[in-house]
Amino acid sequence: MPNTEPSAHASNLTAHQPQTPVKIQAPNWCKDAVIYEINLRQFTQEGTFRAAEAHLPRLKQLGVSILWLMPIHPIGLKNRKGTLGSPYAVQDYFSLNSEFGNLDDMRHFVDIAHELGFHIIIDWVANHSAWDNVLVEQHPDWYAKNHEGDFTPTPWWDWDDIIDFDYSVPELRAYMARAMCYWLKETDIDGYRCDVAGFVPQDFWAQVREELCDIKPVFMLAEWEARDVHYDAFDMSYAWSWNEAMHGIALGKLPLSKLYKYYSWNEKTYPKASMRMTFVSNHDKNAWDGTQFEQFGEALECAIVLSVLGEGMPLIYNGQEAGNPKRLAFFERSPINWRTHNIGDLYTDLIALKKAHSALHNGQWGARMIPVKNSHADKVFSFVRQDEKSKVLVLLNFSGESLTVSLSSNIAFGRVTDWLSGERIELTNRCEFSLGAWEWQVFTS
Repeated sequence: MPNTEPSAHASNLTAHQPQTPVKIQAPNWCKDAVIYEINLRQFTQEGTFRAAEAHLPRLKQLGVSILWLMPIHPIGLKNRKGTLGSPYAVQDYFSLNSEFGNLDDMRHFVDIAHELGFHIIIDWVANHSAWDNVLVEQHPDWYAKNHEGDFTPTPWWDWDDIIDFDYSVPELRAYMARAMCYWLKETDIDGYRCDVAGFVPQDFWAQVREELCDIKPVFMLAEWEARDVHYDAFDMSYAWSWNEAMHGIALGKLPLSKLYKYYSWNEKTYPKASMRMTFVSNHDKNAWDGTQFEQFGEALECAIVLSVLGEGMPLIYNGQEAGNPKRLAFFERSPINWRTHNIGDLYTDLIALKKAHSALHNGQWGARMIPVKNSHADKVFSFVRQDEKSKVLVLLNFSGESLTVSLSSNIAFGRVTDWLSGERIELTNRCEFSLGAWEWQVFTS
């Protein structure tokens, strides 16, 4: 669903406080993972699990390792939007959308993906359902009511194709947990991306996490940005404010200091074990706000580099790697026209670099970003990530000017390799770099 959180998260991004120990452990296969979102409706001309299998070897070569499937359930008919409706208007939590195939097709997709080393998570929409969900007739008392006693969509938004649940009802909680366990057992998926997770009580997610982990280790992604979701339920949350800052900088509407603010909040407020999902696109951004080219223009490559090499787990939305030039329709069929593109080459190379250097790994497995002072701090974003095995220095020119840049932080100095050229150089405070408009450089050692 579209982003519902404000750009300033005052209740969660506050002054540093003693951190509560995290009660959950992310699976080890997350340590250098990159997540890839599949919109099955648009992913292939056929729009099916079987057709999607043909792309798995390509995605393996791209380097992604967690595949997130948008909602797989039947879509409601009542108050449906467009011809096909929103995937987030679920009609039956125990059934599969026949557009995609049958249960055996889904199992086969998951099995093939597992054989290739992928892990699969699916979208889960717990906050609300379609107006004609099977529960509406069976258990109308499980739904929230407005002041007139009627079913109600989420307030203030144009989500009039869905109605909200009432999580004060214990039976609803038990049903939803049972449904989530069902898909884990029946299809052997590896976890969930949970839609508008903050609209559902945190104690429900904590309870579900325990029940799911009794079946197998799972990975849980919250479509939310609150710090506390990480303590007992979710391994990763959305970095909405990273995306907003990056977008504003790309358009010249925000200063580069907005990135400093994001990374400061992230380091001082969030648990080290937590992971933040950094993204330049997703299904909401692409459909409603524009393609990656519309959103970032000439800053696109810099944004992609930072999303992969900075702290956080990067997301790729299907079609980005093909330079998809269109907004994918949300309520209609609009299949991606696949092609090779330099954006795909860039992602492939960056992901390989991320996996090869332990300092660039995710969450507790990776190193913190250390700011590197440079001579154009208002235009150039520079940092080092370093551990006992590796060191990576990144310079990003977030301006339309060609700049000559020098560095003044000792941590940047020493014998390094220019990642793009392969040239070995000795970095000192006497070195100067020529960075063209919106250009970036990476050095490794």
